[in-house]
Amino acid sequence: MTDAKSIHVVVITPERQVLEQATDGVVIPAHDGELGVLRDRAALVCELGIGQLRYSQAGQTWRVFIDGGFAEVLDNHVTVLTAQAMPAAEVTLDVLRDAERAVAEHGGHSEEEQAARRRAQRRLSELRRLARAQ
Repeated sequence: MTDAKSIHVVVITPERQVLEQATDGVVIPAHDGELGVLRDRAALVCELGIGQLRYSQAGQTWRVFIDGGFAEVLDNHVTVLTAQAMPAAEVTLDVLRDAERAVAEHGGHSEEEQAARRRAQRRLSELRRLARAQ
């Protein structure tokens, strides 16, 4: 539940609820840039891109990988629905290797293959950034 000074953040994938936390503030990776959310922000719904959700609590910052989807901000609650999410602590060498393999799988020359390769490369880049930030 949200206390009088916090924002409630929930991150949900089709497989699981990745995060449920009361926070001081949150930055979400919108499709066109980062969007900061503090207490009493106006309601909104936005499309997400591939990137990092960051939230703060008691002066410490936590990070979660987000792979697109949508976010809703309403009444000091931020709800993120995404295809894939992963807290920084779960980004292991095996996860990075899987992401590298996904990039290599998209080697075709069609527009669709090139777009898929760019998305896979973006995922890999964000996962690497997240691993370095730990």
